[in-house]
Amino acid sequence: MQSPLFAYNDQQSPERWSLQNKQMLRVALEGHDDILARKGTMVAYQGLVEFDAEFQSRGRARARARTGEGLDLMRCHGQGTVYFANLAQQIHVLDVEQEGLTVDSAYVLAMDSSLHHEVIAVDSLYGISGSGKYQLNITGRGRIALMTSGAPLLMRVTPETYVNCDADAIVAWSTGLRVQMQAQTHSSGVFRRRGNTGEGWELSFMGSGFALVQPSELLPPQNAAIGGGLAAQYGVGQQGARGQNQGNVWS
Repeated sequence: MQSPLFAYNDQQSPERWSLQNKQMLRVALEGHDDILARKGTMVAYQGLVEFDAEFQSRGRARARARTGEGLDLMRCHGQGTVYFANLAQQIHVLDVEQEGLTVDSAYVLAMDSSLHHEVIAVDSLYGISGSGKYQLNITGRGRIALMTSGAPLLMRVTPETYVNCDADAIVAWSTGLRVQMQAQTHSSGVFRRRGNTGEGWELSFMGSGFALVQPSELLPPQNAAIGGGLAAQYGVGQQGARGQNQGNVWS
């Protein structure tokens, strides 16, 4: 049998984490160091590999219920090779070291079990309850695979040059950066998006590090639940404008 399909063979690599292609992650398990992956993202595997639901502590469960931010993970362990993908999103592997990484949980595909994650809040410039944004802080040493809709933009932040990003397009940033949420408007009505530009809340980054932005203001459609409340008015978070837009697109 002959076909162009046979050009898409398994890409052998000496690295434990590697990309089969832009939309598929390849991880080699060697019987020790487990990995944690988003539930349901395994598309194939070879060898003796087991998948178990990851225990969620009471503290993380409470944080998830309060903020809507968190991860539904499965633990992958054994010996073999596992392939992960999610809705053909582009995948990017990062090394998390001492500086740490702050990320929107919707864009996490997999990570080493040695990494620790906890929910944090990014406050609004205006100090209005409900207008902040919740993210995950990833700390420790290990690798993490992030997903983006399309090829992302990595913006360097320096003490001389700080960066502003749309709150609905930001994927991740260096934990050490100083972050503030703000709306670029001269109107006293901060509840409204500015004028007729369609632009709303943004994050301002200061310090030394990077910010990763995707070319989309929509979350992946697996998070298509639409909520209400103050967050929806401000257009941020899983219950905000992204959820609203996404509901219109994917429903």
